[in-house]
Amino acid sequence: MENQLNCIYSVINFVEKHYDQPIAIKELEDISHYSYRNIQRIFKYSCGETIGSFQQRLKIENAYKRILYTSEPLTSIGLEVGFANIASFSKAFKQHFGISPKEARAGKAALLCGPSPVPAWSDQLLKPEIVYLAPTQVYYRSIQCDYDPEAIEGLWDRLLQDNFKSSAISYYGVIADEPLIKTTIRCRYDACATVDSCTKRLPSKMILGGRYARFKHLGSYETIDETYTKIYTRWIFDSGLEFSHSPIIEKYETHADDTVHTEDQLTYILLPLK
Repeated sequence: MENQLNCIYSVINFVEKHYDQPIAIKELEDISHYSYRNIQRIFKYSCGETIGSFQQRLKIENAYKRILYTSEPLTSIGLEVGFANIASFSKAFKQHFGISPKEARAGKAALLCGPSPVPAWSDQLLKPEIVYLAPTQVYYRSIQCDYDPEAIEGLWDRLLQDNFKSSAISYYGVIADEPLIKTTIRCRYDACATVDSCTKRLPSKMILGGRYARFKHLGSYETIDETYTKIYTRWIFDSGLEFSHSPIIEKYETHADDTVHTEDQLTYILLPLK
């Protein structure tokens, strides 16, 4: 456990030292010994924020200290902590603290710095099945959003309005994109069905086949983050497996339309393996 947590602390320490500089994907991979997708997910689920969010917070909090304790011009402060210009600095600062840099200097308000993240550790070690997923043609709708159940649920509501009549249909979610240096995990999520709509022609594509580590999430989709947290704060460290850069896939085996009992809902989380 100590070695695994040290991996996260190495990333934290590196970002703290270099928060005011662009951080390359390769640097984080070299420090953590994980691919950028995996270290981003591990960091998010163990620390409660993305690497980009942590870096942004350090920029803003260090800027606030300089505003309070120095007489440097605001433009210089913004550039020194890593913002490209005063406009992006002011916008980020106001989003975080609720006041502009100018208002902070004028009011000499109390410093509102948050603590450094403390990695979590799951007591539960999940045991996935290693499965082979055949290449599958799907018909889909997409959304670009923060990865949150409410936005994804809205996308599924729109997809299911298209009317699918086949009884042999299967439903998948494909989590396609995860930029590394962002304040949130912003991704393209595809809601997919294995048959085309009866009422509207949808775009189609293939879900890549291959080996996957398949985890079970039982219960409402609203709590799926809890299962991801167990995966990325325990299992991934002990697995000894090498992961592919292909998207994560969710298969909705038993969903809300299939059962009146929330506890009977079943989602498979499929992590791609090399």
